[in-house]
Amino acid sequence: MHDAYPEMMLRIGAFVSVFAVMAVMEVLMPRRPLTRSKARRWLTNLGIVVLNTVLLRIAFPLLAVGIAIMAQMRGWGLFNITDEPMWLEFALAIVALDLAIYLQHVAAHKIPLLWWLHQVHHADPDIDLTTGARFHPLEIILSMFYKMAVVLALGAPPWAVVVFEVILNALAMFNHANFALPARADALLRRLFVTPDFHRVHHSVIQRETDSNYGFNLSIWDRLFGTYIAQPAKGHQGMEIGLEEYRDKAPTTLLWCLKQPFVK
Repeated sequence: MHDAYPEMMLRIGAFVSVFAVMAVMEVLMPRRPLTRSKARRWLTNLGIVVLNTVLLRIAFPLLAVGIAIMAQMRGWGLFNITDEPMWLEFALAIVALDLAIYLQHVAAHKIPLLWWLHQVHHADPDIDLTTGARFHPLEIILSMFYKMAVVLALGAPPWAVVVFEVILNALAMFNHANFALPARADALLRRLFVTPDFHRVHHSVIQRETDSNYGFNLSIWDRLFGTYIAQPAKGHQGMEIGLEEYRDKAPTTLLWCLKQPFVK
């Protein structure tokens, strides 16, 4: 029987800690001035977080880590039929899962059905740490099906799945955060990880820039697959955030976010 309590406490602790640090950094070292009401946006974006968390617990009692445990018990998946050291399987699983998320993100932009859902994330007219968790509930459900399939195929170690998801959530808040990371620190970090300036390019209204910098964790995938743009054409202060077709206040409301994929 899977004891979910340690996993749950790790997730909650990591989320609260990273959220608090990023929120403080955004106040102390803002990268860009916000163009919409922060209170309104946060109420909407965090409302989506609560809704998605409840929905996932109802729809997927086991979640990805439960699938990993089941696969381990039954000997399913690549790592469960090989005899590699545990540390190597752990590391390879995290890298493989990160590649899978990169590919999923590319698909969300290229496949119309998926883009209808993913545009809710991109329609946020400002970008800050809460944008990193602003995803339509149906996209979250489809994402979980995909993640569970990848975990099952890999036979990923359960704790590798837990650690990966904690890292994914933490870095999603970090690389969407609206704070000014020093240029030298950004240049050093982005050699391996996705930084706020790295990912902000992806939220530009310019289509070429929107179709770049898909990574959430490791920056290598964008460089490897030719989807990397170092800086936005208009600079981080001059670039516009969001989608060109949604420039009013509507995308900052919860109802708009929930119904938009079904409205032409």
